[in-house]
Amino acid sequence: MTSRYFHRTAVTRSNQRSCFETAASVKVSRTLRKMNPASCGPPDVRLLDSDGPGPGSKRRSRRHLKVEYDEHRATSAVKLEAWEPGEWREQLHCVREMRRGRDAPVDTMGAERCCDPAAPAHVRRFQVLVSLMLSSQTKDQVTSAAMQKLRAHGCTAANILATDDATLGKLIHPVGFWRNKVKYLKLTSTLLQQEFGGDIPNSVEGLVRLPGVGPKMAHLAMDIAWHQASGIGGDPCNTNTIYSPS
Repeated sequence: MTSRYFHRTAVTRSNQRSCFETAASVKVSRTLRKMNPASCGPPDVRLLDSDGPGPGSKRRSRRHLKVEYDEHRATSAVKLEAWEPGEWREQLHCVREMRRGRDAPVDTMGAERCCDPAAPAHVRRFQVLVSLMLSSQTKDQVTSAAMQKLRAHGCTAANILATDDATLGKLIHPVGFWRNKVKYLKLTSTLLQQEFGGDIPNSVEGLVRLPGVGPKMAHLAMDIAWHQASGIGGDPCNTNTIYSPS
């Protein structure tokens, strides 16, 4: 009984030692091949491609797929057509015909007509921005009258800050939402005076940061005040606030 136990133990240890030696041989062979492939000779296929150590292991078969490309195959070109709104050319023609006379209120009382042409450049730009802020939900005739009163009072960022809310409200009344616009004018004038010395930002991103200024006002201010075309500023639902550059 004892001899059988020792015999089985010896055989088991011998098999384990054989497995360890085989694995170590494979690892050493791979390491040497990575370090110097030319000096190692052909690889040991029995060790590298076998399913496991031992004489009874089977070699793993590998299938190779051959990829072929047909160079003479004709590829059909896909025709891409640009999308266009329906009947937009006819609508554009109608708009041009309507605007041919340039006789709308915006042509004579728009934001570009509300500033003082004799004022310094930064003051003119500030007045353009103020007129755009007042024009929201307001007819051009009312905005023009309010700007005339503001210019007579002194339409600069510093003077707006020095004017109390009640007086400023009387000057811009009856523009739409005039109470809110008094607050926006004070907040915007504060930022412009502190950060731009009374001037206005020269970018759409800087303009939309100002209280009471939206993207439409920013694009119009860029066109009128800075003479830069940054986008289209127009409201198709309110023809009184559409600005049509020449």
